[in-house]
Amino acid sequence: MAHDQDAVVGFRIWPPVAIGTPLVVGWLATVIGGDPVTLGPWRVPAGWALLVVFGVWNGWALWLFRRHRTGLLPGQATLSLIEEGPFRLSRNPLYVGMLGLYLALALLAPTFWGLLLFPLAVGLVLWGAILPEECFLHGLFGEPYDAYRRRVPRWLGLHRR
Repeated sequence: MAHDQDAVVGFRIWPPVAIGTPLVVGWLATVIGGDPVTLGPWRVPAGWALLVVFGVWNGWALWLFRRHRTGLLPGQATLSLIEEGPFRLSRNPLYVGMLGLYLALALLAPTFWGLLLFPLAVGLVLWGAILPEECFLHGLFGEPYDAYRRRVPRWLGLHRR
């Protein structure tokens, strides 16, 4: 299929930047000023568990992008609406996974400030990537995307009828 500029989503903020910037700022705050709260030993197994879940979850979603031969990176055309695998539980499984990675890294670093800034990462990816992407997908796929939106939550949840 020829590259069609209309089939390419325009982000306000590239998702890794939206999610990574608050983590880096939190880590820098920890390095420069220290943390006001010490995270307990629970943080290490929790961080590693989140890291494993991220790898499996995002690996599955990325495999589905490849299987459906649709664009993943900015500038690549969106050719299909994926509704299986982790896309049955979240309309944005890659972002959910990246946010899980954020929490894993903040716990393993450790950085209390990074954990405190997590809601900022959620807000930035929502405003910078998810909302423009939802508008784009509605325009590209119309009613099938609207039906998918009604069935599947934005973040994470059980499949609804």
